Amino acid sequence: MEKNALFKLSYGLYVLGVNDGNKPNGCIINTAVQLTSNPYRIAVTVNKANYTHDVLMKSKNMTLSVLDITCPFDIFKRFGFQSGKEVNKFDGFDMYDLKDSLPYLTQYANAYMKGHVIETLDELTHTMFIVELDDAVILNEHDSMTYDYYFKNVKPKPEKKKKGWVCKICGWVYEGDELPEDLICPICKHPASDFEPL
Repeated sequence: MEKNALFKLSYGLYVLGVNDGNKPNGCIINTAVQLTSNPYRIAVTVNKANYTHDVLMKSKNMTLSVLDITCPFDIFKRFGFQSGKEVNKFDGFDMYDLKDSLPYLTQYANAYMKGHVIETLDELTHTMFIVELDDAVILNEHDSMTYDYYFKNVKPKPEKKKKGWVCKICGWVYEGDELPEDLICPICKHPASDFEPL
């Protein structure tokens, strides 16, 4: 099976917002899809290694900020390349607001939705959350950012001079001639099979 074929599926990019009771938190996800329109329900799939996953499992409430094509790489670094267990991702960040204590982006997102979890499905490395929406608001008319757009226009290209392997998902570089088979990307948690030579 050619795993790269899965990259041809069209995905959007989002900031999933939660609150652990002490502070807002969020992470970048690319797996959200509308399920029904009466009632309005979406499915959101989150990697179990993410702190946001654990908070959502406990709190059952979330927001989803739909990133648009104006979103810079710094937003992906803030919400995708560090853990809410170790840092407050919203500390010093003023481009957000709260809806019932849940964070959503007020810039670089063309819409946000707020909802509550009504069901969960265990999908091995991820959990699929079935979410009923309580609110949805359009913030601007910019086009939504797709995974493809992110890779072609936002994510920095790795330097070609280094010897090593680059994660096709987040761009982290492992330096060395041989890639360990059991390597897990420290940034996005993807396995060695998602790396390619520089």
